[in-house]
Amino acid sequence: MFIYILLLLAVGFVLLIAGAHWLVRGASSLAKRLNVPELVIGLTVVAFGTSTPEMIVNIVSAIQNVADISFGNIIGSNNFNILIILGLSALIYPLDVKKTTTWREIPFALMTSFVLLILVNDAWFVPGALNILTRGDGLILLAFFLIFLVYTHNLAKQGAEVESGLKILPWYLILGLLAAGFAGLILGGNLVVKYAVLLAQKIGISQKVIGLTIVAAGTSLPELATSIVAAWKKKPDIAVGNIVGSNIFNLLLILGVAPLIRPLVYQLSFNTDQYLMIFCTFLLFLLMLNPKPHRLDRWEGALMICIYIVYAVFFLK
Repeated sequence: MFIYILLLLAVGFVLLIAGAHWLVRGASSLAKRLNVPELVIGLTVVAFGTSTPEMIVNIVSAIQNVADISFGNIIGSNNFNILIILGLSALIYPLDVKKTTTWREIPFALMTSFVLLILVNDAWFVPGALNILTRGDGLILLAFFLIFLVYTHNLAKQGAEVESGLKILPWYLILGLLAAGFAGLILGGNLVVKYAVLLAQKIGISQKVIGLTIVAAGTSLPELATSIVAAWKKKPDIAVGNIVGSNIFNLLLILGVAPLIRPLVYQLSFNTDQYLMIFCTFLLFLLMLNPKPHRLDRWEGALMICIYIVYAVFFLK
């Protein structure tokens, strides 16, 4: 039974990742056929594509009223993205980035982390209140997401570089990719949520821990692949921008949409994991300033990986 659960969970992740890839290829080619500039496609369709697995898992979790998987998936993914994926990327090749990444995108990601922490801790402001991410909170997060979209639009107008490598595909292939992408995402998302909950029950740990670890790491595989390949090809801006952008998408768009389906009850024990998310985002900002400005060196990448290991050993219980 245990092997059966793990196998179907793995199948769910494979379908999620494949579905996201097919959807992005089809949607990008469709946009190209409609004469949408490649830069705009890169900043929207392609950027959103790596966060699609998290989106589907959270939508399914909201529908099935499994809030711990929703919060664990997003908070865990963001911590995994910064500490593990950026850490490994920096070990492969030191990551030099543009000043705008250091002074704008990373601080924006830090601000969104604080916004989420405030929105879910209702009892801080109304003693005895139930901590819930409400539909109103979701709309606030989506409003911040619109601000981020305006920012990316302005980047496009300024001529910022985004590599997309787009090819115009035949119509039948575009429609086939879109259909296969949606099917893979929906089926994969349902499998991941269902068997993540069963796995937690089977091995006697909380849905929160499953969400923060297995589900978070699994849905972060597109970010892992993108940043590792970018670092290997010595394209550090893509490696870092992919992670920072994905974290912003996760917090604002995905956690903005989920409570619109069903308000999410928040466990205070997630605060520890949110504190880590804020800390590691702030740490990334500091490391981008010192000792070498706008650069993440190998030793700093190793430090980030060590922080995640300490967190996993001592705080994931």
